[in-house]
Amino acid sequence: MKRIRFTKEHAVFLPVSLFVIVSDQVTKFLIRDSLGLYETIPVIEGLFNITYIRNPGAAFGFLSGASPFFRSLFLTLITVAVIALIIYILGKNDRQERLLHVSLSLVLGGAIGNLIDRIVFGEVTDFIDLYIGSAHWPAFNIADMAISAGAFMLIFEMIKKGRNQRR
Repeated sequence: MKRIRFTKEHAVFLPVSLFVIVSDQVTKFLIRDSLGLYETIPVIEGLFNITYIRNPGAAFGFLSGASPFFRSLFLTLITVAVIALIIYILGKNDRQERLLHVSLSLVLGGAIGNLIDRIVFGEVTDFIDLYIGSAHWPAFNIADMAISAGAFMLIFEMIKKGRNQRR
């Protein structure tokens, strides 16, 4: 069985994840400290507000209607499993695949950022409110942006690898 080990090829892993975690937690702290729940600061009229929201569920309010105990247990266990899987994949992949390492590091940092909120507050602080007219995208945060960016990068990497393998 191949051991998990981190090498110089993983040099981007820790700084990227730490940057996401710290920036996520600092911005969430500033929002919780500066705004009342549901308070809004218009940034770009008709497009972008800062609005303090607490999300007890997952993306798009998934499980927000479930019992608090089940929701908390389920989301915490899933997040811990994802974190463990990412660390395992990063440790097993010692090739120089910078895009893979950056994308997984973004997802890892975002997962940890939101997990901290779930453990400490029982819900996640969201504050980025994008909208056009009365149509609002669900509010999100820095951790969510990192997870989304990392996921898109992973998809791009898989498509690229698939094309290269067919050639």
